[in-house]
Amino acid sequence: MSDSLPLSLDVAVVMRKERIIGPMSRWQEWRWVLDDVVVNETAFGPTARLLYKDDTQERWLHPGYTVRLFKDDAEGYVLNATTAAPCWFVLWRMHDAEDGGEPQARPEIVTLSYHDAGRWLDAQETVEQVPAPPSVVQWMNAFIAAHYVPEPKRRKRPASFQSLQDRFGNPASVSTLKKFRGEGSS
Repeated sequence: MSDSLPLSLDVAVVMRKERIIGPMSRWQEWRWVLDDVVVNETAFGPTARLLYKDDTQERWLHPGYTVRLFKDDAEGYVLNATTAAPCWFVLWRMHDAEDGGEPQARPEIVTLSYHDAGRWLDAQETVEQVPAPPSVVQWMNAFIAAHYVPEPKRRKRPASFQSLQDRFGNPASVSTLKKFRGEGSS
C-alpha cells in the first residue's frame, strides 16, 4: 500500500476579502480570510484570479500549491487526523498589488501537518484553517497507517531516584545545615 500511495496532492486556495461591519469598520473597512482549499484543476490556470466580487466581498482563487506528506512528520498528521475536525492549514501573507492597487492576501504554504502549523504560529505568521474533505482525510489516514510509528513509551524514573541538578545542569546537593549566617543571626 505504501508504494502506491501518492505522497503529494495539488491544491488551490480560495481567499475571501470581506467588508467589516459594525464598530470595527471605523478602523478597518475590509479584512482577508481563508475561504477554502480545493483540489487543483488544470482549468484553474497558473495565476491567481478574481472569482467573484460585489459590495460586500471578493473571492480570489490561488492555484498551484502542492501539499506533500513526509514520513518524518507522520505524528503531525496523526495530531490533525485525530481531532474532531481534521483540516487544511494555510500560511498566508499580505503582498503589495503588482498594479499599485490595494495590498492582497496571498497563500504561501498549505499543509496537513499540525506540527508545521504550530511552528508557523510560533513564528508569528498568519495561519488559518478550513475543514479537509473526507477524501483528503482518508488519504492522510492511509499515509498514517503506512508510515506512522509511535514513539515507544519510556518509563519515567521516580523523582526520588533522580539525581539533583541546579538550574545550570550541575550536580546539586541538599543540606539542612545553614552554610551562611546573615547579620544579626545568633
